[in-house]
Amino acid sequence: MKNNLSSIFGAKGRLAAQLPGFRHRDQQQLMAERIAAVMAKGGVLICEAGTGTGKTFAYLVPALLSQRKVLISTGTRNLQDQLFHRDLPLIRTALGRPVSAALLKGRANYLCRLRLAQIQDALEHVPVELREQLTLVRNWAQTTQRGDIAELPLPEDAPIWPEVTSTTENCLGQECSEWSRCHLVAARREAQTAEIVVVNHHLLCADLALKDEGFGEILPGADCFVIDEAHQLPETASNFFGLSLSSRQLLDLATDSELEFYRSAKGLSALPKHTKALQKATADVRISLGETERRAPWRELAEDVGVKRALNALEHKLQTLAEALKVLAGRSKELDACQARTMDLLARLRILLAMEPPDAVRWFETLGRTGFRLNQTPLSVADVFRKQIGQTGTAWIFTSATLAVGDNFDHFSHQLGIEKALTARWDSPFDYSKQALWFVPRGLPQPSESKYNQEVIALAQEIIGYSRGRAFLLFTSHRALREIAIGLDGKIDYPLLIQGTAPRAELLERFRELGNAVLLGTSSFWEGVDVRGEALSCVLIDRLPFAAPGDPVLAARIDALRQRGGNPFTDYQLPQAVIALKQGAGRLIRDSADRGVLVVCDPRLLSKSYGHTFLASLPPMARTRQIEDVKTFFGGGA
Repeated sequence: MKNNLSSIFGAKGRLAAQLPGFRHRDQQQLMAERIAAVMAKGGVLICEAGTGTGKTFAYLVPALLSQRKVLISTGTRNLQDQLFHRDLPLIRTALGRPVSAALLKGRANYLCRLRLAQIQDALEHVPVELREQLTLVRNWAQTTQRGDIAELPLPEDAPIWPEVTSTTENCLGQECSEWSRCHLVAARREAQTAEIVVVNHHLLCADLALKDEGFGEILPGADCFVIDEAHQLPETASNFFGLSLSSRQLLDLATDSELEFYRSAKGLSALPKHTKALQKATADVRISLGETERRAPWRELAEDVGVKRALNALEHKLQTLAEALKVLAGRSKELDACQARTMDLLARLRILLAMEPPDAVRWFETLGRTGFRLNQTPLSVADVFRKQIGQTGTAWIFTSATLAVGDNFDHFSHQLGIEKALTARWDSPFDYSKQALWFVPRGLPQPSESKYNQEVIALAQEIIGYSRGRAFLLFTSHRALREIAIGLDGKIDYPLLIQGTAPRAELLERFRELGNAVLLGTSSFWEGVDVRGEALSCVLIDRLPFAAPGDPVLAARIDALRQRGGNPFTDYQLPQAVIALKQGAGRLIRDSADRGVLVVCDPRLLSKSYGHTFLASLPPMARTRQIEDVKTFFGGGA
């Protein structure tokens, strides 16, 4: 296929002729050739492609030419939509191949006709603040063909969505009266017959879980898998293959049970008394966990008398609700489903209260003043993937701009149990030595010192003056973000956009539109953000992004590595931080015409022996420690 791909990716190839702005990149063509070879013969390939390589086209072209059933998994729903609605149609048209494609998301992304009807039937019990959103959904429901909630301009976390979408717990399956018109069922049917199916990592993990347990597949039987943004997969899988019980699940169960009772069994029992008792027991658990927001290992509270009492009460109220729902068995399919959900949540709670397994960590987190989640997370997901990946005849391609530490892929391959995979890496085609300047200031204290944030504020204020706004300030903690935000407020002459004051998408849109703004963000802004042009000309990173040592999952993995004779810092903590820094630095240069300065405030980058591991993984930017060079780069400042 090599010559064929040259005629497609070459300077005078098919893509250059048909796609405005397309330009030949050696790295892209080499990547496409390597992927095509694996797709043809089978095998496992881990490949890193630097920013600007055009990795999406590099795997889409071989996928469309492969004549195989290809499943493409991306990190987020936004990337799914971009891939399916923009990139796939472009390549399909350019190649002149009418390959069938389907977009498949998790059930929470599709309107549930039954739950919409139920909430409308019980309108008098719907909070007033939800009714305006409900009207929008109801009007949209009459015209939508796919039922994908992304079609409606409401935030992903809008409170109406859980009320009008289904979960595995409350879906009635084939017993549902709307089964024949179900949007999710229609999307799955379409995926069964499509040649290319676009999913996300969460849905991919759901399918692997079913295969691991010997059940049927959610996803169609593909024999070729492309995992884009693959660096996110280990964390997604760890969350998915764990076990959790949240206040949201408990309160949704209570609400659904009560609404369905009023709809189909009103007056037949005292069920609302039991749902309200469950709501109170849930609130009592939250109170027992303390007022502050935190994530901590379960052992910190395992012997707390108040927590034990609250959880025992919760177990009792769930059991009582299950018995009350059982009395109403057969009154409606929805009430029967609520009874099954109650038993499922009761089983989860009992597992979480039993002895902790040796291959998992049990922990809790409190969310705001009313929310909590109890979790059990596996220490490794390698065994799950090892069983599924690399089977004879199948092809697996894992790709991202950030998979390697230097030139080494061991950290990623060990996480997924694919140590024998082929590997390849291509540098970015951008000329970083001319387009970007990397600056580590002199004289800053250690990040552990109390005056560190004040020094960062003074530095940021000076650099923002030179860059005339147009900057991302990326932080490793919300606490640092808040302190720096307060310190900069009123001190700079440019719009200040702060994570948490508006939805992420809205902040990014305002940043692009303003053209001279300064955006302060934490982890969710370190990756998946693409701002091209002069609007983003400076990225400042406050600290090397080592995970918080108090994180319960990290602490458990460190203990497990140490017990096996490994070195937790070099084997896990350092590689994770290197990949995170690569992601943050990758926000700066997104196009061949972009120019910008990367500021890494943390002096440990140059003073610690591990600093060279970070440096070997960053793009080859021009480097300086003189702030005058930053001023010169920006033309002397304002």
